[in-house]
Amino acid sequence: MRSAITVSLPEDVRAELDRYSREAGVTRSDVVRESVRDYLYVRRFRTLRERMAPVAAQTGVFTDQDVFDRVS
Repeated sequence: MRSAITVSLPEDVRAELDRYSREAGVTRSDVVRESVRDYLYVRRFRTLRERMAPVAAQTGVFTDQDVFDRVS
């Protein structure tokens, strides 16, 4: 099920959104939908990372490189 929402954008952002959607051949709704999905994904990742950082630190994992070294 879909529902519509109204979003206010500054004129310069709306103009850039229109320009991009025309160039990419997609609707403004498509761009906004994908942008919100990306934003929510990043927020979930950051939240998880913040929650897990103390647990990881207890095992000596402090950086992305530490994670890479452990899984490689």
